[in-house]
Amino acid sequence: MARLNVNGKVHQHQAEPDTPLLWVLREQLGMTGTKYGCGVAQCGSCTVHIDGAPVRSCVMPVSAVQARQKVITIEGLSPKGDHPLQKAWVKNDVPQCGYCQSGMIMAAAALLKNKPKPTDADIDAAITNICRCGTYNRVRAAIKEAAGITQTAGLNIVHTDRSAA
Repeated sequence: MARLNVNGKVHQHQAEPDTPLLWVLREQLGMTGTKYGCGVAQCGSCTVHIDGAPVRSCVMPVSAVQARQKVITIEGLSPKGDHPLQKAWVKNDVPQCGYCQSGMIMAAAALLKNKPKPTDADIDAAITNICRCGTYNRVRAAIKEAAGITQTAGLNIVHTDRSAA
């Protein structure tokens, strides 16, 4: 039996060492918020955090994740679903089909952790997830909203008083 620290809880699993982390999360631990999209780390639907870094779990062998490392899935991002990104996603009506959204939110959360006030170039570099519905403009708006940045007449304005946002 091997162990994984997922969303702050240690779980036992019996997966083969080369089993992708995605399948252990979904099939053995029942955390189905992380989605399978392409299986080759291109689309990003399977993005989770390992020790704070965004990782495509479809190609990460479970044996590469040690019990001391912390895996965070979309279920663990916010217990009540009230993370600023989740709120901004809803407010900006980001998802259409919604399939890619958990991975997109996880990539965005890692971006905001490292760059609390990202530029458009920062967002473009960090959000390489694929959205078949093409909601990239709404994704950008939601990320900026969660960061406290709004766009007015093409200009970026940073709110200093978050209560006014």
